[in-house]
Amino acid sequence: MQILATSAGFLPDGRYGARVGPVLTHAIELAAAGERPRVCLLQTALGDDQAAYARGYAAVNRDRPDVLLSHLALFPMPNVPDIRAHLLAQAVIWVGGGSVANLLAVWAAHGLGEIMREAWESGVVLGGVSAGSLCWHIGGTTDSFGPDLRPVTNGLGLLPFSNTPHYDSEPGRRPLYQRLVADGTLPAGWATDDGVGLHFRGAELVEAVADRPGARAWRVERGADGAAVETAIVPRLLPGAKGHDTDGT
Repeated sequence: MQILATSAGFLPDGRYGARVGPVLTHAIELAAAGERPRVCLLQTALGDDQAAYARGYAAVNRDRPDVLLSHLALFPMPNVPDIRAHLLAQAVIWVGGGSVANLLAVWAAHGLGEIMREAWESGVVLGGVSAGSLCWHIGGTTDSFGPDLRPVTNGLGLLPFSNTPHYDSEPGRRPLYQRLVADGTLPAGWATDDGVGLHFRGAELVEAVADRPGARAWRVERGADGAAVETAIVPRLLPGAKGHDTDGT
């Protein structure tokens, strides 16, 4: 049962729009699915934006032609006849960023919470960036409700922790996350700087990985004095890593 929860994935490419980054490559490798791994993209958090899917297909077809890529769109209706069968047939399910609040609401309407748990328990690697990281946890910090960051507490809870992405690039994330953990709104959890992913096997953290030097993961928990305690984790730099920015998709 593996989850790769990240602030990384596809990388921006000035010529092609996007390319497959080291963290997404790592998710595919974790699946150990042979010569033709099946990967399904979900852009529910962007309202199934067709441009986001197009960038994903272009990047995967160019950079990883061995991958059998598909997508699951839920707007205006599911694009596959059997959502459960389609997701359970994958090696990797990769969830893009956007509004985690909207993602969770739409997934609930289609029963995806139960299906994702079944896929996870059956060995499908679950992964994603930003909203696609938050969704697997109990909750975290989000801008889904407007420009001011707020807590979200109705995540799928496959991982019994809180989570926040973009810890180094969005100034409001760190103080809000620490306050929410300190006051008990959120349980203890993990944060990722841009470019970092957290690999969990079951509910145990295996390692942090990164697509760039200098980025960190962070353990945030409530200390004995009631204040938040933050511990930095130095991630393993993945093959192909170099200095660049993620695009959040």
